[in-house]
Amino acid sequence: MADRINVCRDGKAIYDIVLTQSFDGLKEAVSCLPVKEHKICIVTDSNVAPLYLEEVRAVLAGCCKSVSVFTFPAGEENKHLDTVRNLYEHLILEHFDRKDMLAALGGGVVGDLCGFAAATYLRGVDFIQIPTTLLSQVDSSIGGKTGVDFDAYKNMVGAFHMPRLVYANLRTLLTLPEEQFSSGMGEVVKHGLIKNREYYQWLKDNHEGIAARNLDLCQAMVYESCMIKKRVVEEDPTEQGERALLNFGHTLGHAVEKLENFTMHHGHCVGLGCIAAARISQLRGMLTEEEMADIRDRGEELERGNSLGQDRTEADREFHAAIVRATHNSFMMRLLPMINQAVAAAIASGQHKDQLAEDTRKDHALLMDFFRKRDAAGAGHAMAIHMHHSIDVMGLGTQ
Repeated sequence: MADRINVCRDGKAIYDIVLTQSFDGLKEAVSCLPVKEHKICIVTDSNVAPLYLEEVRAVLAGCCKSVSVFTFPAGEENKHLDTVRNLYEHLILEHFDRKDMLAALGGGVVGDLCGFAAATYLRGVDFIQIPTTLLSQVDSSIGGKTGVDFDAYKNMVGAFHMPRLVYANLRTLLTLPEEQFSSGMGEVVKHGLIKNREYYQWLKDNHEGIAARNLDLCQAMVYESCMIKKRVVEEDPTEQGERALLNFGHTLGHAVEKLENFTMHHGHCVGLGCIAAARISQLRGMLTEEEMADIRDRGEELERGNSLGQDRTEADREFHAAIVRATHNSFMMRLLPMINQAVAAAIASGQHKDQLAEDTRKDHALLMDFFRKRDAAGAGHAMAIHMHHSIDVMGLGTQ
C-alpha cells in the first residue's frame, strides 16, 4: 500500500512524496504533472542504470512525448561541474526547453547533481526525484537542496530547487549494498536524535527487522523520517533557522569526508559527526556533580590497577562507560558496545596489544588530570589525542 506525504510552502502544496514497493504507480504519479506533450531526461549513474533504467524508462515513455537518458560514472568523485557541463550539453543536443523535465533516478549523488542542473539549465526547469538508496529516500531527495562538489569542498556550488514529485520504491533497498544501507541509517538515526525520542526508541526496538530489510518496517521508517524532514523544511525552506537542525553531525561529518578524500560513505561520516558533536556538548560543562564523580571514580580505579600491574580491561570499559553516560546521548550509548568490540578485537589479535595498552594508560592519565582540574578544553584535547592514538594503532585510519 502506498503512503503519500504532501509537502507545502507558505501553506501551498508544492509536491508529493509517494512511498510504495514497486514502480507500478509511477505513471499515474507523473501523469499528474504537465509532461504529456513534453520530454523527460532520466539522469542516472552506472550503478543504478543496469538495475532500474529500462523499467523506469518504459513507464515514463507512457506519460510524455519522449524520453532520453544521461548516465554518468557512479560515485561522489563525479559529482562536480564537469559532469553538470556534460549534462547541459546532452540537454542542448536533445533540444530541451523550459517546459521539459529531468528525472533523477538513483541515490544522493544523482539527485543532488540532477537537481542542480535542473535549477540552472535555462534558469530553471522542473525535475522529479526517484530515489533508490535509503539515504536519498529519507533525506537528500526531500527539501530542494541541490548541489555539486567543487575541488575538495563538498556541496560548495548549489541552489534551492524543489522537485515536482518524489517517488520512492522501497523495493530498491533490496539491491542496495550493505554499506550503502548502513550509510542511510546514519541519517535515519539523526532524525530520531534531533526531533523524535519515540521514533528513536522504535528504531532500537525494530533494528533486527530493519537490518533484515523487512519492507513494511522499512516503509514505516522511511515514512517517519520523511515526516520529520517535511515539517522542518516547511517551517524553514531555505535554512534560515530551524532547518539547521538537519545539519546535526554534518559540520564535522563533511570534514571527515574531505579528509578521507570522499572514500567514506556520507551517512557513516554523519554518524561520526554526531558522536563528535555530542562530545563537544559534553565538554561545554553539561555535567552534574554525580556524573563528574562517576568519571573520577572510574578513572581512579584505572590508576590503581595500573600501579598494581593488574589487568585493567574491565576498568577501561567502566571509565569509557562513565564518560558516555555523562553525555546523556543515547546514540553514543548505542555506539559504546561497538567501540568495546573493536578494542577487544585489536587486543585479541595480539598485533598491537602492548602499544595500545601503553598509549591507553598514558592517555587516560592525561584525561584524569584534566577532569580533576575541571578543564573542559583540556579534556577535549586529551580525548582527541586518545582517539588519534587508538585509531592509528588499530589501523582504522587507513580503511
